[in-house]
Amino acid sequence: MEIEFAKSMSGHDKNHIYLIWEKDEKFVYLVNGTTRTLEKPKKKSRKHIQMIQSIPKEVQDCLQNVRTDVTIKKAIQTYRVIKQED
Repeated sequence: MEIEFAKSMSGHDKNHIYLIWEKDEKFVYLVNGTTRTLEKPKKKSRKHIQMIQSIPKEVQDCLQNVRTDVTIKKAIQTYRVIKQED
């Protein structure tokens, strides 16, 4: 499974970072490991997100093996720390 992150562009979760768990024609299903778990992903229209194109190697390493709510949360936190340094 390819690792894809997205940033919410509208709604009460504007500017939140998510991992895209599933996709269909109109919607994406987003998880963040805390409020949106693997058991209850957030359904969001594709037009209300911005895909994150470049995912740092450190973030990819967090999600390489088993993907759980804990590893997803850690990957998003790692991404935020790296982007703050830029």
